[in-house]
Amino acid sequence: MASVHSLASTVTQRLADALSAALPDAAPADPLLRRSDRADFQANGILALAKKAKANPRELAAEVVGKLPADDAVLKEIEVSGPGFLNITLTDRAIVETLAARAADDRLGVPYNEHPGTTVVDYAQPNVAKEMHVGHLRSAVIGAAMVEMLEFTGEKVVRRHHIGDWGTQFGMLIQYLLEHPAELDHGDAADGDGEAAMSSLNKVYKASRALFDSDEEFKARARDRVVALQAGEPETLALWQRFVDESKIYFYSVFNKLDMQIADPDIVGESGYNDMLEETCRILEESGVAVRSEGALCVFFDDVKGPDGNPTPLIVKKSNGGYGYAATDLSAIRDRVGDLKATTLLYVVDVRQSLHFKMVFETARRAGWLTDEVKAHQLGFGTVLGKDGKPFKTREGETVRLIDLLDEAVERATSVVREKNNDKIGLSEEEIVKNGADIGIGAVKYADLSTSAARDYKFDLDQMVSLNGDTSVYSQYAYARARSILRDAGERGPVAHPELALAPAERALGLHLDQFGEVLAEAAASYEPHKLAAYVYQLSSLFTTFYSECPVIKPAPALEVAENRLFLCELTARTIHRAMALLGIRTPERL
Repeated sequence: MASVHSLASTVTQRLADALSAALPDAAPADPLLRRSDRADFQANGILALAKKAKANPRELAAEVVGKLPADDAVLKEIEVSGPGFLNITLTDRAIVETLAARAADDRLGVPYNEHPGTTVVDYAQPNVAKEMHVGHLRSAVIGAAMVEMLEFTGEKVVRRHHIGDWGTQFGMLIQYLLEHPAELDHGDAADGDGEAAMSSLNKVYKASRALFDSDEEFKARARDRVVALQAGEPETLALWQRFVDESKIYFYSVFNKLDMQIADPDIVGESGYNDMLEETCRILEESGVAVRSEGALCVFFDDVKGPDGNPTPLIVKKSNGGYGYAATDLSAIRDRVGDLKATTLLYVVDVRQSLHFKMVFETARRAGWLTDEVKAHQLGFGTVLGKDGKPFKTREGETVRLIDLLDEAVERATSVVREKNNDKIGLSEEEIVKNGADIGIGAVKYADLSTSAARDYKFDLDQMVSLNGDTSVYSQYAYARARSILRDAGERGPVAHPELALAPAERALGLHLDQFGEVLAEAAASYEPHKLAAYVYQLSSLFTTFYSECPVIKPAPALEVAENRLFLCELTARTIHRAMALLGIRTPERL
């Protein structure tokens, strides 16, 4: 594994050295390098430095240029522009040599994080005995992408699916199942059939709810059953476990369709922390972090007040002795920090729960479970909207079932693949179906990931499976196009030729390829997968321009030019493939 210094970092170091030579008494300074449409890069940091040193910025900029080595193999041209900017153009040789070093490495020269830690990612949190709907999509998709991105940077990642598998509603479900023991049977359906499992769970939920609302005696028995569940009575626990197991069959079928791997050990639901709840409350009360208020155990905050102006506390234990969500969430923090040795806790949870998590995190800080060394962050996400800009519902006003939405995306994508297939592409029926699934699921994931997580986004399948615009299909086609060129190259193969002059489209593509590691590091560190999605879309756009402006096979250019262009095609394909895989999206070889 050989990490490769990006061209931007190399130029930044050169400029920082020249700045130190020009201003030996000043502290080391950042030249503030960024991509520019005037040149390859522009450095803007000299203005602020000149102000500090009470110097003329243009004169200081000229002095910095004078301190740069005259025969630099990386810097081709530097001009002082405007009030003291530096416009920097690199040599073609430096671009190709840097890309060749990236191509020689499995990781495309992307370094590991220098100080990796252990991050627990809490995502994809469905509820037992309840159907997954469109609202469950974002936590799963965003969380899975963050897991992949963090792991690629060298972080140790522990996946956690904090499923809703405890609470008073289980009294009603268990009591009903006790009195109607065959209701979770699937009939003729196979045991691993997710649809059949959900169908029987739905049936039990509706029937038990109807009985609970209409029959006072059943309601009393159901409430007694909650007490038995919380006391760990064996028969009650065994029936509860049946609901959990049935639900997992269903969850796995949905996650499988979403092309997400979820393993049993990663599922630690609310019930997983039951044994810790009493101790959590005792620690909080004894340390004075939580206090009794009207019989409940509460934590108060100066900046959290209700509409009446009175403080709104975080209720850890209710006055009737029951535990709130806060007790479970705080126990989970204790477990993740104490047992899993986490340095970061990342919660991929709806932005509407921000106040709850703000209070939970602050309580954990006061208790000493979160410190300067151990941080917690909520990656809050917005709502999925329909085309009309309102929360996404069916025509009947029902919440959209996640499985229906995924099936429709795959169906729509498969018909697009079938329509585009011709004799030249020659996809078999098996490939059409496989590509349809990869494109449909990829389209749903990308639409989610290409929007800043905190924002709401409109779910528009027509746009998602479109070949034009910022969609996953656009990048999947760019990848397939690059692979097709490489297959059609005959005896010519990809070889880097640093001695060649580059066309503008080759330079633009090359400079963007070189930025992959920096964009990934930034997106992973700030928990913003949309930055990686934006990168891969721009890469696909630059490749499309390169392909139309720089002939690779027909009309056949000189051998060295063809080899160098094939080299750019191959590195582009590998970079698109890697970036899309980190987002959880597959890239078919032929489209």
